[in-house]
Amino acid sequence: MRIQSIQPIAVDRYLFVEVRTVNGIVGLGEASAWAHHPETAQAIRSIAAVLEGEDPRKIERHWQFLHRAAHFRGAVLGAAIGAIDIALWDILGQDLEVPIHVLLGGAVRDRARVYAHVWGSTKDELVSGIENAVARGYTAVGHLSPFSDVDLATPVSASPTRRVTEAIDATRAFRGAAGDDVDLCIEVHRRMTFAEALQFLHGVQDLRPMFVEDPLTHDNIDEMADLAARTAVPMATGERFTSIWDFQMLLRRRGAEYLRPDPGLLGGITGLRKVAALAEAHHARLVPHNPMGPVITAASLHVAASSAAFSIQEYPEHQVGADYFASPPAKEIVEGATEPVDGFLAIPATPGLGLRLRADVAERFPARQASLRSRRFDDGGMAEL
Repeated sequence: MRIQSIQPIAVDRYLFVEVRTVNGIVGLGEASAWAHHPETAQAIRSIAAVLEGEDPRKIERHWQFLHRAAHFRGAVLGAAIGAIDIALWDILGQDLEVPIHVLLGGAVRDRARVYAHVWGSTKDELVSGIENAVARGYTAVGHLSPFSDVDLATPVSASPTRRVTEAIDATRAFRGAAGDDVDLCIEVHRRMTFAEALQFLHGVQDLRPMFVEDPLTHDNIDEMADLAARTAVPMATGERFTSIWDFQMLLRRRGAEYLRPDPGLLGGITGLRKVAALAEAHHARLVPHNPMGPVITAASLHVAASSAAFSIQEYPEHQVGADYFASPPAKEIVEGATEPVDGFLAIPATPGLGLRLRADVAERFPARQASLRSRRFDDGGMAEL
């Protein structure tokens, strides 16, 4: 078996890749570096020039080669490798007529718990979203920003006292809407300083969040570890990591209890399963990151099925009014997409990944590009996205 072609396909806000073999098998993958899809597509084309003609079943060999074939790594290259890697696993599963998780050792669970991806530009909108998710059977809700998902054009307060107070009050409202038995996955989006984060974590400890994600920027693992050591609130991070070695350093320093690798950024299913093994060895929990599309969801599910470290899966639904992240329902993009039942997704049972791009999908949903923008404080200074 040989690779015939590797083709990036931009659809709405997604970037997919199709890897075709000379004997007619088509593997499907997806990249996650959403602000840089054109650059990722070009990286995929550069990789294609090297991998076309190779055996697609040599997945680990290709993964190792691509991580060492250049002097540079990062989000764009990690996303390109990830998209192709997922497609190669899809090809292997189809060729052997088994789901990908069988190739990873088989399923250790029958279904995967997911948390609803709740958006809102105000605290009231987020509270309403939580109530709606709980009413639909979710037992966990996430992407809950205590600063809300306010438009980037709206300045945010530069006052630490106001910011921490409002964040604590919002989290208390989230708990009130969710009730005592629903898990809250709080997403700070790296918008706090160390001092602010320490005060915030102390202020929400009694609300028992499942985890607080990215209170600080991802750049300084030592700082994250220092913060984690000073709080009883579980921490989560990793969505921006582009290397399995970032996770190794994080775990060695006990910087987080919940790991958030994104297969569309970290190097595909191969990268995700390596982080899953690290998590298991360190008694940490795996929460795959995915604000993107159905292929990333499916790829994560196969690792979730086969990893004892898996905890819960981020599940992005069709988001009306969510700016760039609004998108068509998954079933309009791919064949084979499933929806949660009582807050769980079924483990895929069909060969390979279990999904196929629908015909003419790129024409029906033309590509959209995320603009490069910055959030600002009310004093004009730069704030984190």
